[in-house]
Amino acid sequence: MALKLPRSTFHYKQRNKDDTEIITALEEMVAKHPSIGFGQSFNRLRLQGFKWNHKKVYRVYTQMKLNIRRRAKKRLPARVKQALFQPTSVNQVWSIDFMSDSLWDGRKYRLLNIIDDFNREVLAVEVDTSLPASRVIRTLEQIGLYRNLPQMIRVDNGPEFISDKFDGWCKLNKIQLVFIQPGKPMQNGFVERFNGNMRRELLNAYVFRTLSEVREMVEKWNYDYNFHRPHTALGNKTPNEMLVGAEDKNSNFEWSEK
Repeated sequence: MALKLPRSTFHYKQRNKDDTEIITALEEMVAKHPSIGFGQSFNRLRLQGFKWNHKKVYRVYTQMKLNIRRRAKKRLPARVKQALFQPTSVNQVWSIDFMSDSLWDGRKYRLLNIIDDFNREVLAVEVDTSLPASRVIRTLEQIGLYRNLPQMIRVDNGPEFISDKFDGWCKLNKIQLVFIQPGKPMQNGFVERFNGNMRRELLNAYVFRTLSEVREMVEKWNYDYNFHRPHTALGNKTPNEMLVGAEDKNSNFEWSEK
């Protein structure tokens, strides 16, 4: 041969790429396991007896746009360290936090605790298996039916509190949303103290079989906490006594007219 061209190259004819079988196999794989990536998909196909090499399968995989995009972790903005603000009247600052526990049969549930920092009054404790941002907003709105909403709400960096829905609701109601620094729970010390008391005196002291039992005991415990439990930080007064005293002194406290 004058050009020294291999006979096999000279006579080679490109084959039409029929990827129908691979496409069908990948479609079935994705339908059964929508969250797995290419590596898992390829290995599962091999276990099923298919002998395609990984380059061929990956080419078809990308052509079908099955590449799973990694969900970027939402980065928190820098939180400025702030001293624990001591309010001088009711409805200046409310603190909100979550707790979790389990029933006798192992089912998990959560508690949403809302207190007024001024007199340590328990404004609400919601108990349920799921408490998303919409439930937080609904609970605050229910409190707002009988008393004015606060000027400020202090929270941690939980997903319910950093959500756009909760942020928008606070802006709509002209409430300043204050976040503590990540890993610094004592920057929300008032509600953390409350959580510790509830954990020790209620959740760890009783065995609950249903959510109804939890709600019933929480309601009784909260009533005692607000009306009969003296606080050393309040001069051994109860939260209700502090509330009545604030009204008598013509403080900034005003009942809502809703």
